[in-house]
Amino acid sequence: MSDSIEHRIADEIGASAHQIAAAVQLLDEGATVPFIARYRKEATGGLDDTQLRTLAERLVYLRELEERRAAILASVAEQGKLDAGLRADIEAAETKQRLEDLYLPYKPRRRTKAQIAREAGLAPLAEALLANPELVPEQVAGDYLNAEAGVADARAALDGARQILMEQFAEDATLIGELRDLLHDRGEVRASVIEGKENEGAKFRDWFDFQEPIAAMPSHRALALLRGRNEGVLKLALDLPRPDADAPHPCEQRIAARFGIRDQGRAADKWLAETVRWAWNVKISLSLELDLMGALRERAEEEAIRVFARNLKDLLLAAPAGNRNTMGLDPGIRTGVKVAVVDATGKLLDTATVYPFEPRRDREGALATLAALAQKHAVELIAIGNGTASRETDALAAELGTRHPALRFTRVVVSEAGASVYSASELAAREFPNLDVSLRGAVSIARRLQDPLAELVKIDPKSIGVGQYQHDVNQGRLAKSLDAVVEDCVNAVGVDVNTASAPLLARISGLNTLLAGNIVAHRDSQGPFRDRRALLEVPRLGPRTFEQAAGFLRIPNGDNPLDASAVHPEAYPVVERILARVHKDVRELMGNGAFVKTIAAAEFTDERFGLPTVKDILAELEKPGRDPRPAFRSAAFRAGIESPADLEPGMLLEGVVTNVTNFGAFVDIGVHQDGLVHISALADRYVKDPHSVVKAGQVVKVKVIEVDLARKRIALTMRLADEARPRHADTGGAHGKESRRAGPRPGSPSRPAAESALALAFARARNK
Repeated sequence: MSDSIEHRIADEIGASAHQIAAAVQLLDEGATVPFIARYRKEATGGLDDTQLRTLAERLVYLRELEERRAAILASVAEQGKLDAGLRADIEAAETKQRLEDLYLPYKPRRRTKAQIAREAGLAPLAEALLANPELVPEQVAGDYLNAEAGVADARAALDGARQILMEQFAEDATLIGELRDLLHDRGEVRASVIEGKENEGAKFRDWFDFQEPIAAMPSHRALALLRGRNEGVLKLALDLPRPDADAPHPCEQRIAARFGIRDQGRAADKWLAETVRWAWNVKISLSLELDLMGALRERAEEEAIRVFARNLKDLLLAAPAGNRNTMGLDPGIRTGVKVAVVDATGKLLDTATVYPFEPRRDREGALATLAALAQKHAVELIAIGNGTASRETDALAAELGTRHPALRFTRVVVSEAGASVYSASELAAREFPNLDVSLRGAVSIARRLQDPLAELVKIDPKSIGVGQYQHDVNQGRLAKSLDAVVEDCVNAVGVDVNTASAPLLARISGLNTLLAGNIVAHRDSQGPFRDRRALLEVPRLGPRTFEQAAGFLRIPNGDNPLDASAVHPEAYPVVERILARVHKDVRELMGNGAFVKTIAAAEFTDERFGLPTVKDILAELEKPGRDPRPAFRSAAFRAGIESPADLEPGMLLEGVVTNVTNFGAFVDIGVHQDGLVHISALADRYVKDPHSVVKAGQVVKVKVIEVDLARKRIALTMRLADEARPRHADTGGAHGKESRRAGPRPGSPSRPAAESALALAFARARNK
């Protein structure tokens, strides 16, 4: 079966079976995705980390599918019911759902009403009525009475026969597959408010009378509806549109056609039609609705997880401000502004708390303290958390720069999402056992400006707040996906083994929390690592782990210049051959881009290292230790715009994208409430995926389109020619309760009612 799995994955990701087989072997041997993607390109034909992640996920699914297939074949064979046709159907099943449909009639279970009826001898009655509708049900049923078995009269006999046929219909795998496809392709999800929940569930009011095709429903809308149901506000149902409510249900018609049941005025036709109706309403419809709504949730969760993962990747790979002394300011009003100064490596140098705002209003004292700290520690950057009082604190820092021009620092407002989680974590307590929790947050804010990746890996990715409905999705799958993103990002950048924190090291290919702790303990006791081979002296770090990790661990200013690069130690002999050919020292060659470009990669390949690896080596020699992250740039918030009340429609502002969802992007414009750029306002063209236009952390220019203070809604556009709408002082009334499908509201060129309500609910949730 392994060959079929490999061929199937190959077709799905656009690769050859040989590539898949090589990757599967490496994964089975314990190699990590970053290691395979970077250092085993010859074996896999250059599969990238995205393809490898997909491969690994599908490999698990398809192996589970094969295990389930084998178990089902064994179970049916044990029952003596595995004929050639059933075996062929089971072996041809391509999904777990199809397998379970086929297995349903043979699945061990508690006694059903149909089984009891068969035991009472009613199966021949059911078969006779289905085969010959000319029979009179009440008359023929009299031949099957069995008082001892509970069949006292004709009605009981017919009820038993009906149960047998209903089960037969419900266990027909081909029929169930057709009905499932029909409901998926043409079915509509219908939402309605539960009586008495109108006020309690006001945030779901756009769904109180709503319907949309299940096949077209986007993930965020599906999760919103499911949340409404889970909170006891909405009722959800799945059904086919029926222009003629008096006609038989389309699914009933399919069941009848499958078993040759037609209304021709024969004696048993009415009884058989009623049996079909019962089979659909009692046996099949609920089961299929559960299946399809479950599949809808699964698709929606997969998309939500994908969105979260993509946003997290953008955030982790945001431009670092660099190794400069930095002051972190964690804004607060009553509790004061917490201050922490760290050196270029992130080491804490000093802390303070200042009270420039109400109730103390010690602005002069605050400025004096900040000036003294900035001067004492030669501060080059000031990082300001974007929470409550961030604009006031930004203004304070601006005044500091005006009063003390000699300080020459750059101030930047940064996201403080997750800083409080880090502050209260066990990690922070170990790092700063004697530091107040509130001051730990200021340290995190300073460090995340210096290097977002190094600091954010200390926080549970789910606490960073760049997802949509992350609390509604499968938490295990979400954690696994986000962990993979963090691993890929950390290894794409690489880390300095002599300065990296244990949480950062733990994300390196092949390492874990224990090994990361051992590395830190070793360097603390033995001093900095001078070369990569010294890592083998770390307890429990053996050759296999070294192979996986060494290429991603950097040692700047070590004994071997190559240890500061992404060239893997196993490939150092290739570099030595190059050096021997060009008659240069490695220090002369590294960074000499013009000369490296003259070297022909093909001349240095051998049986172990092919052209892809040699090209990677030359690229690394050309720009050693290159950082894949973009150059640092910060947004300039407009002076005097500090709260939503300061906004006016038509204003042009600069902001930072904080989150990208399927329905648009949220942008921090410095007023403590992110504005929404709806997907329709992201560009002067049709946008299918907002991620194709913007990403988390990107600096963008926007125009204020609408401000609704009462509903805390700020509508923005990146199409700067768009016209602004009048400002709202109140909500202007609730939406009507007319039934509607997803799509633009009359008079609104770009915002479906449901999307706007969802955006509002999401904006409120993420700004709490």
